Amino acid sequence: MSAKQRVLLCWSGGKDSALCLHRVLVSGHYEVVALLTTLNQHYRRVSMHGVREELLEAQARHIGLPLDKMFVSLRSTNEEYAERMRAILLRYKALGVDHVVYGDIFLQDLRRWREDNLAQAGMHGLFPLWQIDTGQLMAEFVSLGFRAVVCCVNDAYLDETHVGSELGAAFVKALPPNVDPCGENGEYHSFAFAGPIFRESLRVRVGEKVYRPVEQTHPGSIVCPPSSTHASVRSPTRGFWFCDLTEADGEAPPP
Repeated sequence: MSAKQRVLLCWSGGKDSALCLHRVLVSGHYEVVALLTTLNQHYRRVSMHGVREELLEAQARHIGLPLDKMFVSLRSTNEEYAERMRAILLRYKALGVDHVVYGDIFLQDLRRWREDNLAQAGMHGLFPLWQIDTGQLMAEFVSLGFRAVVCCVNDAYLDETHVGSELGAAFVKALPPNVDPCGENGEYHSFAFAGPIFRESLRVRVGEKVYRPVEQTHPGSIVCPPSSTHASVRSPTRGFWFCDLTEADGEAPPP
């Protein structure tokens, strides 16, 4: 029996990462050595998602995998991100890890950018969800028993009423027609708290909803190449709605 290939998995904490990890684990071909997440050093929160560092750590404990964190500055640029990521990749490369797993689905420019960065470290990318219909992926996410809460929405697509909702069939059915079922264009982000990758469900409390304009959430360059998808058919992004999630021991998960 051949040894499993050791991989590093880029982890946002959301539904795509969760489904991606599940596919990697059930394939039987890979050993996930760690989950790697990018956090804002100033706010100590997951970049783009706004999830607290301590909640991310609790999530990783409930999954049972090591968590590695890459911190970027408040005014992070693509150059800073790439430099810090390269240092981490080289560290794993030295440990015999040659592949990094991503949950990207159809953004070709983002995939190319990731692969270019990996090539500089002599590594390769794995994309288990690539080119799969996003409606099919959402149906699979729900049917497997995953649960997640919407933690951030882009105001060009959705409003504050969507933040804090549980991500499920009803949520997806009610989405406007210009919103991808998986939010692959950045329409929304989520936090997974239950499902087959968890040893036990993580109990979370949905707290205050906060609106942040673009100049606060993206004071520097966005640390990934922007996608032109739907750019001509939507209103411009003015900001993002976030909900503050915390661990809630002894309480039930969101209904």
